[in-house]
Parts: sequence; C-alpha cells; structure tokens
Amino acid sequence: MPAVGSPWGRVRGVLLDKDGTLLDFRRTWAPISRACAGSAAALIGADPDALLRACGHDPATDAFRPGSTMVVGSARDVARGWLPLLPGVDEDALVELIDGTFTRMSAAAAVPVHGLHAAVAALRSRGLPLGVATSDNEASARRALERLGLLGDFAYICGYDSGHGPKPGPGMVLGFCAALGLDPAEVVVVGDSAHDLEMARAAGAGLRVGVLTGPATADDLAPLADAVIASVAELPALLGALGPGPLRAARG
Repeated sequence: MPAVGSPWGRVRGVLLDKDGTLLDFRRTWAPISRACAGSAAALIGADPDALLRACGHDPATDAFRPGSTMVVGSARDVARGWLPLLPGVDEDALVELIDGTFTRMSAAAAVPVHGLHAAVAALRSRGLPLGVATSDNEASARRALERLGLLGDFAYICGYDSGHGPKPGPGMVLGFCAALGLDPAEVVVVGDSAHDLEMARAAGAGLRVGVLTGPATADDLAPLADAVIASVAELPALLGALGPGPLRAARG
C-alpha cells in the first residue's frame, strides 16, 4: 500500500495493458504478426500479405491500424478475421497455430517501451500492486515479462484465456480487484487503445490513462481517458501530481 499521507494515497493499484503500453507495439508485433500470417497462409498456399491487411497490419510499412484485430483482438478474433481467406481451415486449429506463435515468439520479440523499467520501479517503490491485462494469451504475457526481468513485479497477469472475458468487458479489471482486495475506484487503468479505456470505464475504474506508444493517437484516446500521456514513463509523475480526494475527482 502507498505510504499514509503520500500524494498517491488514494491509488491502491495499477493495471496496465501489455502491447503498446509496456511493449513497443510495432517493434514487438510486426515480426509476430508476419510469422502468424506466414504460417497460416502456408496451410493452403494463401497470400500472407492479404492476411496481414485483413488484421490491420500494412505489409508495406509495418504500420498497424488503430482498433484493428491484431491491435485489440485475441487469437480467436484474428483467426475469425482470416477464415474467409483460408477456406477449409478449421477455426480451432487456426487459433492454436496463432496462439502457439504468439507464445513461442513473445520472449524473443518483446521490446520494452523506453523508460519502462524505471517507471515500474517507481510504482513499486510506493508499494503499489501492479497487474497486466492483455488480449494476448496469459502464457505469452508471462514469457514477455520474464524476458524483461519484470515478472516478479506484477501481482496479477490476465490474458483473454484467463477466465475473465475479453476486453472491452470489465472482467479483467474486476479480476484484478478481486485478487488483490481492491475497489475499482482505487485502481488506475493504463492502455494504448480504446478497448483498454472502455474496459476501465465498464469496470468503474478510478482513473483511465491513455498512452501514445501504440497505434492510437491522442484524438482517438482523449474522449475515453481522464489523461493521455506519451508513455508509461510519465505515469509516476502523473500519479504524483494528483491531489487529495477520490480519483474520480481528477476527471476534467
């Protein structure tokens, strides 16, 4: 728990998205997305670039479309987006292929956003429990955090397959609260997509923070966020600047 009388005294926990929030989205996910598309296309000799475009990944630039399937969806969402281009392929087999690629590559491909380790250390120095809520599978999230030497800093790790439902539903936030004995109004939720912020709103999170280290722009996130910052590197300063009173009072 934060120290009594600290400016962060009303913050009791921080739940963060993984990709585009803890990890540099393009540098981490471009190779994973390409590998998934290549493996899936090879099943029937399809065009991998067509699969990339279908999930929001531009094969020419490696840019990702905000809100697209590869940005906010689960492995099953990606599979369902690809099935029309892969006639005859079984959905469950395709999900298994995609999830397996995510898990296999997550450790090697994970690239942290600049300043991540310092930000995590600053948050943990206040005694704040941290959690991860991702549309990726839980095993991939654990492998990525382990590779970065941060696995032990997170008390809660939740993927789309962890039993709390997908984003933008409230389940991942409520699961974090249940696991750590928190009220949603005491929790800060941080993410790079509209799905993250909609999840936070659905759960009644105390503060919704958007970050600009994923495909979404400030204009995309501002209508749903209480604050938009460049990256998680700025999160300790943002929380340190909060005044006394309930988190909801910080909303403009």
